[in-house]
Amino acid sequence: MLDESLLDAPEALARADRRGLLRGAAEAGARVRTAARHATEAGVTALNPEGRPRAVLVAGPGTAASGVADLIGALAGASAPVTRIHPTGVAPAAGAMRWTLPGWAGSVDLLLVVTADGSEPGLALLAEQAYRRGCTVVAVAPRQSPLREAVDGVHGLVVPMASAPHGEYDAETSAAGPGTLWALFTPLLALLDRVGLVTAPADALQGVADRLDRTAERCGPAIATYGNPAKTLAAELADSLPLIWTEGDTAGPVGRRFAAVLAELSGRPALAAELPEALPAHGGLLAGAFAAGADPDDFFRDRVEESEPLHARVVLLRDRPTGGLSAAPAARELALGHDTAISELEPEEGSRLEALAELLAVTDFAAVYVALASGRG
Repeated sequence: MLDESLLDAPEALARADRRGLLRGAAEAGARVRTAARHATEAGVTALNPEGRPRAVLVAGPGTAASGVADLIGALAGASAPVTRIHPTGVAPAAGAMRWTLPGWAGSVDLLLVVTADGSEPGLALLAEQAYRRGCTVVAVAPRQSPLREAVDGVHGLVVPMASAPHGEYDAETSAAGPGTLWALFTPLLALLDRVGLVTAPADALQGVADRLDRTAERCGPAIATYGNPAKTLAAELADSLPLIWTEGDTAGPVGRRFAAVLAELSGRPALAAELPEALPAHGGLLAGAFAAGADPDDFFRDRVEESEPLHARVVLLRDRPTGGLSAAPAARELALGHDTAISELEPEEGSRLEALAELLAVTDFAAVYVALASGRG
């Protein structure tokens, strides 16, 4: 059950937030600035590549690494294929996971290694394998980590991960925490700008940090639910199965990350799909057991001790797709035709990166509020 009264009690939220998740969300802008400075100090912005890589490979554990790979793929578009190397192993522990370079990878490819831990021997072995094949290797990892010692200056370039401004967070949740994504993602934006795959110069990264700060002000715990888009979304998701429908190249990765973070931080299921294919893929859920009026049980049975059943709720995320074509009207018609509630998020005017940052910030804050109000702080 979601304790909605907690959302408008800042002091109670602070007590419930034992893992520092709200602080991590609020400090995302600061992490971007620190990460951009670390990239410059590591020499990323001074690189003069001879051309674009044929392909980009991304390796790393957990929600943050998968989110980084997804975002890079969306931003790079047709400039170069982006492939995530998925780990294998008997357990999701640092020492048990292994990554294998594809057989086709070679000297014209770029390997990006991202980790908030840095103790994974499998990533060090991957970097060594890539170096032998002639791949360019760039890693983002904690400053004091075995991975940095094994890779930096030997098999590739390592950018120190930007740590939290006021200390590290719970290691078990840092991979899904809001600040970790930006700490790993920002140096790679600076790198991909240099190789010509993404447009992300220094002033663009500063704009991202500023947008994250402004969004944090709107979504912070002191702002009441009625004027707080993240708290509003969290309250709307109470007792619901979120169907996250996205429209636009960068909204897709945001929706998939939102579903993953909801599951990891709050233990709540969510499904994400891109429009227009989301309509046939999820349409059956609007008319089945998760429909707004569905209740297959005996009407007269005592339900005092039972939790409310989950009902589908559509969450429409859009990054203002260009071209004037939109499946949003059809999405609204399908949802309302089945008496299904719908929440909508759309960023303010700004650059592509700023719109992406705003959507990520609002959904990250919302996931944190759901976790705290569900007793998963």
